[in-house]
Amino acid sequence: MRLLDAVALLLIAAPAFGQEKITLDEAVRRATARNPTALIAEQEIRRAEGILKEVRAPALPILSANAIATRNDAERDLAGRPIAPLSSRSANVNLTVPLFVPQRWLAWSHAGDQVDIARTSLEDARRFVAVATARTYITVMAQHRLVQVTTQARDSARAHLEDAHARFEVGSGNRLDEVRAGQELASDEAQLAQAEANLVRAREALGVLVAAEGPIEVEEQLVLAPPPAPDDALREAEENRPDVQVSRQRAEAARRVSRDSWADYMPLLTAVVQPFYNSNTPTISTVPETGWQAQLVLTLPLFDGGFRYGLRRERSAFYEESKAQLDGLLREARSEVRAAFEAVRRADESVQSARRAAGLAHEALDMTMLAYREGATNDLEVVDAERRARDADVAALSAEDTARQARIDLLSASGRFP
Repeated sequence: MRLLDAVALLLIAAPAFGQEKITLDEAVRRATARNPTALIAEQEIRRAEGILKEVRAPALPILSANAIATRNDAERDLAGRPIAPLSSRSANVNLTVPLFVPQRWLAWSHAGDQVDIARTSLEDARRFVAVATARTYITVMAQHRLVQVTTQARDSARAHLEDAHARFEVGSGNRLDEVRAGQELASDEAQLAQAEANLVRAREALGVLVAAEGPIEVEEQLVLAPPPAPDDALREAEENRPDVQVSRQRAEAARRVSRDSWADYMPLLTAVVQPFYNSNTPTISTVPETGWQAQLVLTLPLFDGGFRYGLRRERSAFYEESKAQLDGLLREARSEVRAAFEAVRRADESVQSARRAAGLAHEALDMTMLAYREGATNDLEVVDAERRARDADVAALSAEDTARQARIDLLSASGRFP
């Protein structure tokens, strides 16, 4: 029986032997570099840079060239005088230079603000991915521990079943005790199978986050950075958190766009220079064969149906919205820091109590087993003690996992993770 169990355990653990084992820092580094969320944020920077070039183009000189070749079926003349030759060629180069275009200059500047926002948004995306990766990493650790705890409970239940069976065989026990012990063993085996399945899911989830082609194994030890002082955490949350920085940059960009609405009422001055070539002879055309012309084009917006006034109102409303969003996010960030500190404190207290309860539960189990072997108690109390010990171990494990998660939340809320 034990040989078959050992073989089954080896078959279950065999896939883990070939799995890659990485540290938390390595998992976070891979996830922030390979995860699709981070990759999409990187492409958003490229898109913002492309939009910047599009917006910048009208504020820079534009050079274009044209060439025309014409072939008629015959020469055209009027009163014996040629007016169109049989074939003709012409070409020109058109240079447009913006001299005074405040609208385009400011649009260029505003597009640059969006590039900065995209860069900060990348850091926010990486922070989101890093926190999700750390949580999953800790979950894998907790599932490993849960498998160990459930395995120990299964082994204890098996030993109890063997003892109950031996007692029944020699006549000092009864069939009811053996059935109860068998039922407890079956229940523990079912929980062990579920714990192993959850471990596989957690490994696969970690592999997806780090963009691996299979499940990822974790190290047994985890060292997290020490939490900051409460005042430092509140200050750093307002200054260093990428999501707060993005919101602050958006509010500032909206303020600048609203402030620069005056440019919509300004005139535009553009210089146009055009050298040309014309193959027609002077006897046919009044245009010389070569030459150039220059123009100054002044555009003054007078009436546009109220478009600029509506645009200014829209920009002002958007600025007020961005300010409200920033205020709300700052309030939320401070609340998250305070709640995270309290969660860490409560989680540490819970860990101590859960560990103490687990120790007492195992002590009670040992005492119950000793009394059972001496005939001072019945099988029902043994089963109850085994369940209590198993539940206490699971509760201690859950408390430890909650404490680790709380520390990740605190570091993230204060802008110190990753």
